[in-house]
Amino acid sequence: MKEIIAVLFGLGLVVNGLLFVPQAIALWRKKSAEGVSLVTFGGFNLLQLVGIVHGIYQQDRSLTLGMIASFVCCGAVTSQAILYRVRNSAK
Repeated sequence: MKEIIAVLFGLGLVVNGLLFVPQAIALWRKKSAEGVSLVTFGGFNLLQLVGIVHGIYQQDRSLTLGMIASFVCCGAVTSQAILYRVRNSAK
């Protein structure tokens, strides 16, 4: 039962990461970071990085892999927001 819960937890974290995908797609389509808080997404990335490190130290594969997926997806949003802000401010 403990293993089943661990797998479900990991899947939940992957789904959590996938929730950032619509925001990444919207940014990509609009080519604008208007309305996106870099503080918020930067904070999400920092928390996910801490979760990855914690998962590694605890030898928890579900936590580690789920947080990596979330970090990558959220990082895509953060990176695009920075990119579009820099591009649009140079215009």
